[in-house]
Amino acid sequence: MNGQTVGTIAARMDRLPASKWHKKIIAILGAGVLCDTLDIYAGSSILAVLIADGWSNNVLNGAFISATSGGMLVGALLAGVVGDKFGRRKAFLFNFLIFGLASIFSAFVVNMTQLIVLRGIMGFGLGAQQAAATGTLPEFFQPQYRGRYSGLVGFIGNVAPPIAMLFSLLIIPIFGWRVLFAGIGICALLVWVAVFRYMPESPRWCASQGLIDKADKLVSEIEREVEKEKNIKLEPVFSEVIEASVRKVPYVYIFSKKIIRRTITLSAALIGMNVAIYTIVNWIPTIFVSEGISITKSFAMSVVIMIGAPVGALLVPVFADKLPRRKTLSIMAFAIGGLGYIYSLQRTDFMIMGVGFLMIVLLYFYSVTTMFVYSGEIFPTEARLRGVGFSSGLGRFVSVFTPMLIAWLLTEIGATAVFLFIFMMMTIIAIIIAVFGVETRSKSLEDINEE
Repeated sequence: MNGQTVGTIAARMDRLPASKWHKKIIAILGAGVLCDTLDIYAGSSILAVLIADGWSNNVLNGAFISATSGGMLVGALLAGVVGDKFGRRKAFLFNFLIFGLASIFSAFVVNMTQLIVLRGIMGFGLGAQQAAATGTLPEFFQPQYRGRYSGLVGFIGNVAPPIAMLFSLLIIPIFGWRVLFAGIGICALLVWVAVFRYMPESPRWCASQGLIDKADKLVSEIEREVEKEKNIKLEPVFSEVIEASVRKVPYVYIFSKKIIRRTITLSAALIGMNVAIYTIVNWIPTIFVSEGISITKSFAMSVVIMIGAPVGALLVPVFADKLPRRKTLSIMAFAIGGLGYIYSLQRTDFMIMGVGFLMIVLLYFYSVTTMFVYSGEIFPTEARLRGVGFSSGLGRFVSVFTPMLIAWLLTEIGATAVFLFIFMMMTIIAIIIAVFGVETRSKSLEDINEE
């Protein structure tokens, strides 16, 4: 030991000025999230094409989406255990390898059953990666910038929806849907290389595991890089600045009296995010096709609507550190449900695209704030990925079954029933967040942990 403690490691990370080092972390994690979300949204277009080609139907498409959610459920739960026990960096490397290889193999399937199986494996990598990324993000960033930086990673990832729709419009009619899977798999393997070469282990995680010397070495390297860039000398931080201890806690800690309120809040928020996104985004092209709109026109309308995704995501780094997290998430959840129902009543192309665009803006503001800002803040470092992984996994578990319900509602009743269901669900979630949520804005992770 060299006089460092868990507390001083955290304090040294929090007192770093904004630097190119932080931008490097944003770029690496943002590229990973972009790769993940490209896959998710390209999948929605592929499903519509598979139906139009007679290769699939609503039931098989529901199984495809359920396989994705089921894989993400297992991946999220495992990522929490692996990431908290073996480290954030090792979790990233494992996740991207699984996802990238499964994506490439999906380009060579010969029937829908094979594609559904591989989709479950891809979902495993997706779920594990998202839980690891969102749980790790706040460990690198300062309290005053945490919302902005985490929001930037979410924004980078969420430029994917219109890009995926545009790629589908330009690539699928010429080269077919298999090319999209192959390209996304190659993208994932490139991110794996970037993580391997340029991303360090989280010093906070090292300190929480009692690896103080390793954490000190990592922070010292970061400090030297920042000092050289800024031409400054950082003041030393002493152990009495923050008192903290090394704690290794069991999995059930996230259900303890101290933490259960946070687990309930994040689980509800992520259930709403998953169900809303996978229902609204995955089924938009299929809903258009089922109502007699051509594949080309449905893709074009979807591109316009999905431009709202990067717009909503871009608002997060602008406002995340200015607005209270709990109140904002509660209001957004209710507004999304209400707009969804209004959207389902529209009949003209202009109103469908206009209301749909606004709905997507709010949905992605809510989703990026929940997933990339709030989720990584509310659990202690020693259980952070397990807390995020369980909550994310529960959201995936619910979304495993909802596609079948959505397929039935769409087939038997119509699109309005689908969005009425979303409205009721999001209203309940808004109430849960308002009652059980904790406020995290501008607080250090250690202060949040000790509250």
